[in-house]
Amino acid sequence: MTSFWGNHLKLSVFGESHGRAIGAVIDGLPAGIPIDETAIAKEMDRRASRGKVLATPRKEADTVNIVSGYFEGHTTGTPLTGMIENTNTRSGDYAGTKNKMRPGHADYTAWLKYGGYQDYRGGGHFSGRLTAPVVFAGAVAKQVLAAKIEGLQVGSRILCIGGVADESIVIPEAYADLQYCDANWPAIDESRIPEMQAAVSEARADKDSVGGIIEGYVTGVPGGLGSPMFETVESRLAALLFAIPAVKGVEFGSGFAMSGMRGSEANDAFYMDGDRVKTRTNHNGGVNGGITNGMPLVFRVAFKPTPSIAQPQATIDMARREDTTIEITGRHDPCIVLRAIPAVEAATALCLLDLILEDGR
Repeated sequence: MTSFWGNHLKLSVFGESHGRAIGAVIDGLPAGIPIDETAIAKEMDRRASRGKVLATPRKEADTVNIVSGYFEGHTTGTPLTGMIENTNTRSGDYAGTKNKMRPGHADYTAWLKYGGYQDYRGGGHFSGRLTAPVVFAGAVAKQVLAAKIEGLQVGSRILCIGGVADESIVIPEAYADLQYCDANWPAIDESRIPEMQAAVSEARADKDSVGGIIEGYVTGVPGGLGSPMFETVESRLAALLFAIPAVKGVEFGSGFAMSGMRGSEANDAFYMDGDRVKTRTNHNGGVNGGITNGMPLVFRVAFKPTPSIAQPQATIDMARREDTTIEITGRHDPCIVLRAIPAVEAATALCLLDLILEDGR
C-alpha cells in the first residue's frame, strides 16, 4: 500500500485508530513561513466530538506535537511532522466481533488485501480517526496559502443532512459573504439547523445513522491553476476528497444537474468587471478544461450514513466461515458530516497549495 499524495507537496498519513499515535508528514513546504500553533489547535477543535447525542462520546484532545520541520515559529523547509497521541481508546469494544465483518466498513476488503494482519480495532488505518492528521496538514496549508495568496479563502457549509437541505446559492459572489455562518452548524438558512439536528437525533434514537452533503468553496482563487487531461483541478482535488472515509461522491459546480440543462443554460457567460474577467453564473464551479478561471471554486461532497449502527445486521464470521449477525457496540457518530467539514477544507487547502507551488507562485 502507499499513503503518499501530492505532486510538488507530498503528504503522508500514518497510524491506526487505536494505535499509540497518528500523524502526518508534509514534505515540500517552503522555508520561512510563520506557523501559528493556536490556529492549528482551533482547526483540530472544529473536528472534535460535539456531545453524546449528535456525535460520538469518544473525546480525544487531538493535541498536535510538531516534531520536525518547524523551528522558532517558522517552517524550516524540511519535512514537517505532526504527531497526535491516541489517549481515549477502548479496544475491548472490538475484541468480541473481530471476525465478524461489519457491513458498510472496510473489514472484509481489508481482510482480502492484508490476509487478516490488519489492525481491526476501530477500523485501524481505515478509520475516520485518520482525518485528524489530515486536518492538521490542512491547517498548515491554510497558513501557507494565506502567506502566498492575499484574499484566498477556503470554506464550506452543510448543504444537506438526513434529507434536510440548506438554501442554494445562485450568485457566484455570494460565497465571499459566507463567513457569518455558524461555526458548528454552517448553514445559510439558520432555521433549517434545528431540523438537521432533529434528523440526527431521531436516527440515533432508532439505533441508526444519516448521511449528508458538504459544499466546499474557495474564493480569491488565481486563474490558470491546473492542467488538462490527467492533471485537472477536479481530478486532483477529488483524489484527496475520496481519501476521506465515507465519501461516496464528488461533483463540481452544478455537477450532475448539468446533464439536464441545455448548453445555453449551462455555459457561464463571460463579462468584464473593470480589468477583471468574470462569469455571470458558475455552473462549471470555477474550472474550465481542468484549469481554474478565477471564479469561486465550488464543489460538493456526498457522505454516506455512518456504517456503525447498533441495529442487528446480517453478516459473516470469517473464522467460522458462516452467516451470522452483528450488533455494533462502542462509541460512534450518528452522522459524520459535522466532523468531516474541517477535513473537506483541509483536503481543499492541501490541493490548492500543491497546485500553487507547482505553478511557481
